[in-house]
Amino acid sequence: MVHILRRPFVSHLRADPVQWVRHQRRGKVVHEGSGLAFWFRPLTAALSEVPVDDRELAILFHLRTRDFQLATVQGTVTYRITDPGVAATRLDFGIDPASGRWSATPLDQIASLLTESAQQHAVETLAGLDLTDAMTRGLTEVRARVTAGLAEDTRISDTGVTVIGVRITSIRPDGDLERALQAPARERVQQAADAAGFERRALAVERERAIAENELQNQIELARREEQLVERNGLNERRRAEEAAAAARIQAEGQAERDRLAATTTAENRRLIGAAEAEAHAAHVAAYAGADPAVLVALAVQQLAEHLPNIGTVNITPDLLGTALARLTETRPGSGGPAGPGGPEIPAPIQQSR
Repeated sequence: MVHILRRPFVSHLRADPVQWVRHQRRGKVVHEGSGLAFWFRPLTAALSEVPVDDRELAILFHLRTRDFQLATVQGTVTYRITDPGVAATRLDFGIDPASGRWSATPLDQIASLLTESAQQHAVETLAGLDLTDAMTRGLTEVRARVTAGLAEDTRISDTGVTVIGVRITSIRPDGDLERALQAPARERVQQAADAAGFERRALAVERERAIAENELQNQIELARREEQLVERNGLNERRRAEEAAAAARIQAEGQAERDRLAATTTAENRRLIGAAEAEAHAAHVAAYAGADPAVLVALAVQQLAEHLPNIGTVNITPDLLGTALARLTETRPGSGGPAGPGGPEIPAPIQQSR
């Protein structure tokens, strides 16, 4: 929209570079061009504003394919008014001198013209395609057909409009039909996912089986080695028992031999000692055989005295001393000892005190 500055009798108009403006007075062109700025009288001026920048027009229409299926075509048409002078004469681009707004809707007319032309060419294209073909290769064919059709449409070129490009973004069937068409693909994808899941589970089971077999082999190997260890320990224990038994037998045999030798030696020693004692006893008896009885008694008293206990103190009482003296005086004439029927008398025991 142009910028208009109002004064009491005149107004000032200023247009942007992408706005083409025509000023007419009494049917004659006074100012014409893009980005103009000028003064004008509102009561005598006829003003037109034509945008010369690129415009985007979104198109959306419903069509039927060859198999009578409803499809929705969505796209965008880019156009430009390349001949604004012609467009100003063919369409109403007049603006209000007071506000600068269009009196009509020229861009809506251009959009309607482009939409109807594009829809016509899209219908001709999709009418020869099934829905499946329209969804797979219909985008390219519809875009090419619509582009060529809009470029060859004389109504558009005579209006001063040039189509720069056409983009068909999607061709979609009805919602239920689209879900039905997606079902096989979804099933294939689901089957592929299930197959991948089955393969993953099979691989996991195979790995678990390999791990279990490895653990079982390890257990078998450990059991075998434990069996070898037990067998080896048994052999070692038996060998130690055999060695201990052999050592004990050898020790017993040695001890028996030593005991036998000791017994033999002891018996031989006792025999020799017995023989020696017998010889000594015989010699001793032979020595005393012709001895005087008094000598024998004296020897007996000597041996008895040797075997008597030690006497610490001897108490001699008068009675004992008198008795002893009486016996000493009672001796036979010519004998050196006390009288007695068979030899010398032994005095009475002497009381001793320990």
